[in-house]
Amino acid sequence: MGFSALVCACVVALCGADAFTLPQRNEPDNDRPIIGILTQEVDDYMRKFGETYIPSSYVKYIESGGARVVPIRLNQSFAEHEKIFRSINGLLLIGGSVNLETSDFAHTAGIYFRLALNAYDEGDYFPIWGTCLGFQLLTVLVAGENLLSKTTAENVTYPLNFTSEASSSRMFTNFPSDIRKALSQEPLTANFHHYGVTKEAFMGNEKLSGFFSVLSTNIAQNGFEFVSTVEGRKYPFYGVQWHPEVNRFQWDPHYNFPHSHNAVRVSSLLAEFFVNEGRRSSHHFRAAAEESSALIYNYSPVYVANISAYEQSYFF
Repeated sequence: MGFSALVCACVVALCGADAFTLPQRNEPDNDRPIIGILTQEVDDYMRKFGETYIPSSYVKYIESGGARVVPIRLNQSFAEHEKIFRSINGLLLIGGSVNLETSDFAHTAGIYFRLALNAYDEGDYFPIWGTCLGFQLLTVLVAGENLLSKTTAENVTYPLNFTSEASSSRMFTNFPSDIRKALSQEPLTANFHHYGVTKEAFMGNEKLSGFFSVLSTNIAQNGFEFVSTVEGRKYPFYGVQWHPEVNRFQWDPHYNFPHSHNAVRVSSLLAEFFVNEGRRSSHHFRAAAEESSALIYNYSPVYVANISAYEQSYFF
């Protein structure tokens, strides 16, 4: 299989120093942030429920950080996506198993990626977070090519191998010292992927290494070192090859979902971090009725624990 067809293949269909801060922008204090979660094409075994989906664990993850969720459907016009972009305060790209270049998920993510870049350059803050496949997709969008290779880490948990840049990162700056230590020593990150970007490939690509700071790496089951956590040097874009949402919201005993006290704290801190990034955005819906009709509360999750590693998923 060529690199252009490589996908995350996540079995569970799921990825003390002064901190570097982005420029101050006279941003509002947004206490009602709304994060968009991009829907993704379903696998065949779930097609009876709908064409696209969002696992409920991602929704709960964002809500637990203090935000509401808007599901973003695929196959809308650019004008419709631009309107949604102006109405929400951040975007989450979920894990999964679709093509990173030809899928509707990848195409639609690219629209928001470019809108967020242009917005930031014009003084308009809009954060993006990618988990597993979502992280991989961010690397494709930045590099302009697919640099994935086989870095199997299937149903395993790892501590993070922090780089020197982690101590000054925005993502980890508010972590208590004991949790940062635990994250570097205890297996608190759940991995469910077959492909990733090796450290060598990442650092060897000027676009990627110039755009992102590498905050951590890990060693795959086949011995390759892959990049596991990044954040934008300039732009508020973040990516993890692992799955922080499962620590609190997925419970299938057949999978290595970390549920220790420290694992739960890591998940909580990261959810709050990203939502707080969304608070820096001034985007809003034009009318209360329009906002209400867009929220995830208008949809009911479906029980899918009998056919997947998720307890519930939303279908669209």
